[in-house]
Amino acid sequence: MASTRQIPFITSGKSLGGQAYEALRDSIITLKLEPGQTIFESEIADTFRISRTPIRDAFQLLVMEHLIEVLPQRHKKIARISESKVKESSFVRLSLESSAFRLAAGSWDSSEKFVQAERQISRILREQSEAAEHQDVVQFLQLDEAFHKCVLELTGNATLLEVVYHMRGHLNRLRYLAMKELGLTPKLVEEHLELFDSLKKRDEASTVQLLEQHLGSLSYEIPQLREQFPDYFID
Repeated sequence: MASTRQIPFITSGKSLGGQAYEALRDSIITLKLEPGQTIFESEIADTFRISRTPIRDAFQLLVMEHLIEVLPQRHKKIARISESKVKESSFVRLSLESSAFRLAAGSWDSSEKFVQAERQISRILREQSEAAEHQDVVQFLQLDEAFHKCVLELTGNATLLEVVYHMRGHLNRLRYLAMKELGLTPKLVEEHLELFDSLKKRDEASTVQLLEQHLGSLSYEIPQLREQFPDYFID
């Protein structure tokens, strides 16, 4: 069972509650805190060396995201991976990102906003290729998120970014597990390169088609992962 000692320590910047939330959420997504594991506010607070109040606030947010479950006597555990929740999240993600990627492709031009985005995405994809080469799953997933976020930001829709961030927690746990157990391959980076090229060519139809292919591997991955990690899943 994963230990709370593996949770990254709080540093600086945001409020203690905000930092605790992000650190715990990241530890849930990367399975440092395993599905089904019981967790205690006092133990987490001791790990972070802070009071229980910000930890309690972080727990409440994670309960709202259904990443933590409240048990009888107010005990809490990390929610198991819900296949139905993952599929629902995948559908919502594809629906939202298809619209955003289409909009980005249709409006791509030589303005400073897109020049900066092109530089940023080029850097992300170089680093992601290196992460795949070293089988660094955590770094790869972070860069994967950065790639998609960079494109979504081009829409100028802050609500879209917020919704996508919060609804991908369940999905990203499965994606992390798939990358960790099934391996990182050059194909994953190639798909991003093809998407990037299609965006720059302003090819809306091709961009959406490539995105659908890129996000459509769940049906193959879930059965393999459920067989390998039956205790991680429900429904």
